[in-house]
Amino acid sequence: MAATKARVQKRLYYKIGEACKALGIQPYVLRYWETEFPALTPSKSRSGQRVYSEKELEIIRRIKELLYEEGYTIAGAKKKLETELASGSLGEPDRDDEDTAVPEEKPAPAAPPAPEAAATAAQPPSAPEPAALDTGAAERVQRLLSGIDGALQEAREILTLLGPKSS
Repeated sequence: MAATKARVQKRLYYKIGEACKALGIQPYVLRYWETEFPALTPSKSRSGQRVYSEKELEIIRRIKELLYEEGYTIAGAKKKLETELASGSLGEPDRDDEDTAVPEEKPAPAAPPAPEAAATAAQPPSAPEPAALDTGAAERVQRLLSGIDGALQEAREILTLLGPKSS
């Protein structure tokens, strides 16, 4: 009876399908992350299946948070995760580190949009008001809108170049 209770509580290892189901990600995503994040090295069972420990599941959860919720790039998430693992503060908020790490990860715009393009590009009606969001979300929305404005300007320039030729 005691053996049954031990199995119900927590398991030592999880197969890739079980881990993915528990974390809400696809197996191919997890296999890709294994190639990008050195901290993520699952053991293999006798049959060759990947098996993940609780510690590895914690690391995967943190990678998912960094990429999907906090908006880091793979390179930025890798640096952040290495820093957190080295300091032993996996997933704990560190405001000073976030303030300095996030700006480094922002992609530089290819070319600043022309003033007239910014004036003509209307904000989509479904875009949320930045003031109603938390600071991080408002900044991400603003970056997204800025990127869209830049892309629209580039598309207009390309259309101008490809426009009807006068003979």
